[in-house]
Amino acid sequence: MLRSEERILTTHTGSLPRPDDLIKMMFAKEEGVPVDRTARANRIKAAVREVVEKQIGAGIDIVNDGEMSKPSYATYIKDRLSGFGGESIPLVYQDVAEFPAMQERVFGDPGRKRRRTPACNGPIAVVDHEAAQMDVDNLSQAIQGHRDITQAFMSAASPGVISLFFANQYYPDFETYIFAIAEAMREEYEAITNAGFMVQIDCPDLAMGRHIQYADLDIAGFRKRAELHVEALNHALVNVPRERVRMHLCWGNYEGPHHCDVPLDRVIDIAFKVKTSGIAFEAANPRHAHEYTVFDRIEVPEEIVLIPGVLESKSNFIEHPELIAQRIVRIAERVGREKVVAGTDCGYGTWVGQAAVEPDIVWAKFAAMAEGAKLASQQLWG
Repeated sequence: MLRSEERILTTHTGSLPRPDDLIKMMFAKEEGVPVDRTARANRIKAAVREVVEKQIGAGIDIVNDGEMSKPSYATYIKDRLSGFGGESIPLVYQDVAEFPAMQERVFGDPGRKRRRTPACNGPIAVVDHEAAQMDVDNLSQAIQGHRDITQAFMSAASPGVISLFFANQYYPDFETYIFAIAEAMREEYEAITNAGFMVQIDCPDLAMGRHIQYADLDIAGFRKRAELHVEALNHALVNVPRERVRMHLCWGNYEGPHHCDVPLDRVIDIAFKVKTSGIAFEAANPRHAHEYTVFDRIEVPEEIVLIPGVLESKSNFIEHPELIAQRIVRIAERVGREKVVAGTDCGYGTWVGQAAVEPDIVWAKFAAMAEGAKLASQQLWG
């Protein structure tokens, strides 16, 4: 993971707004409507090139492919792995369940209504060995010749988040199930890092999992389950160098009350056990913006860089650069300026068709982050 050695670097969480025509193609595919594979592949390749250009133009240092090929950050695996043909089991989000009108609003958007999360009803194995390589090739071609890119990354679902969305109806117990997922995901993680990119492991299971799957457990029970998730993830990363791994800790990218979110200080120590060199986490939204103070009492391992969210991912407000600088500085003063990279709370296209933030505003927010990072750099380096 790159450190901010001379100035504060900028990045984001992964998913970015997709072009309207690509969204229509992906909706059709999810609904079983025939789509020309070549036309779709060509549009994805072009979309990756376009989104890389937009990131560069907005001042992002560490770019990615915007997850252009994926219907969502986690459910894409059903098209790449075997074993997922069972009946989908709806998840209960504990916080929004207390507010039925809000629940309908959250889960009524076009993206979430179309998402497909079939249960696991057979042995898990990689069946599409080309998909991850195509993603790698698309990003490689898109960044070629851009000397102003500091680094590039690609996101991939953690074994734990896959186990949250896809219920187990085949394996004899949960541990066997999550390690089977880990074995299957290993190929994708290694394809990304072997190409010279960083892999970002999306781990909402270590935070959001508390209120959508494990609400019946006490904190001690949840932490024990989260430890198992980390064991499985590290098993999948056994051949990947730590410096090629970053992870995203998330409480769910939806506009809801979030009053059931597990506190950061109850999960960050477990996240530190992941074989990673960077941790992205929510630090800008109203539920988690106060938690930077946990670093007054919790020491960050030397090998880990923090990527705090300095932009909200559900608000169309464009954060003021001075506010962004304040958010960066208050963490940098606690952990060291070189151990902070500016990021976003979550993605801006988590599900295809879900766009809480207008696409043009996303790029304006990114430009504000770049300006805020400059202001913070002036304060921190003088």
